[in-house]
Amino acid sequence: MGILDGKVALVTAATQGIGRASAIILAKHGASVYIGGQTIESGEEVVKEIEKNGGRAKALFFEATQIETYQSIVEETVNTEGKIDILVNNYGRTNVKKDFDLLKGDTETFFGILQDNIQSVYLPSKFAIPYMIKNNGGSIVNISSIGAILPDVSRLAYGVSKAGINFLTQNIAVQYARQNVRCNAIMPGLIATNSAMNNMSKDFIETFLKHVPIKRFGKPEDIANAVLFFASDQSAFITGETLPVAGGYGLPAPLYGENVMQ
Repeated sequence: MGILDGKVALVTAATQGIGRASAIILAKHGASVYIGGQTIESGEEVVKEIEKNGGRAKALFFEATQIETYQSIVEETVNTEGKIDILVNNYGRTNVKKDFDLLKGDTETFFGILQDNIQSVYLPSKFAIPYMIKNNGGSIVNISSIGAILPDVSRLAYGVSKAGINFLTQNIAVQYARQNVRCNAIMPGLIATNSAMNNMSKDFIETFLKHVPIKRFGKPEDIANAVLFFASDQSAFITGETLPVAGGYGLPAPLYGENVMQ
């Protein structure tokens, strides 16, 4: 028996990284998982991996720039399964070439990132919650960022958008707790996806890790484990929380990296 047996889950942007790891672990623990991906083919690759291990999954077309797909993936899930119990809002984007500080950052890029990242939680939640209420409850898990609570010298749009997701998470939690709909957010630190590791110098990696008490980068599976916790009844009395999963990054005093991690 899995802790998610009989549950139906939908994960956006689930063909790689955190989304893929989350879909796989939800299926491993018994959920029927719907994979939102830019192409059906990319989603089918995840489906095959899940089915190989005895799980159940289906690929759905999801393109964040096509707003109608936020509704279509929710409705296709419900039309097939009759319900939706778990929604993982994993999609998010940034632009390292244009998202800088207030003066140097591109204004159009700033507002574009805000819209894309906030609507990636707002829209699917808006479409899914009525079905969750009809089914006597559900769990929404939003993927935010540790950058939502740590001001930086760059990536202003990304940080503001993720802070907005945290506040949206708390409001959804308060507004629908009486209907047994829970909503929590996970704030990953730096996760060692292929794209991230390929864009970091050795000097940056060494400097960054001095400020991570656990002294390693996160893995997609680290975030997926937190997704599983919030998706399951193991967190049945938890809602409106924003959980850092960052190895302690941002927790110590500013001089920690220089004085402790030699």
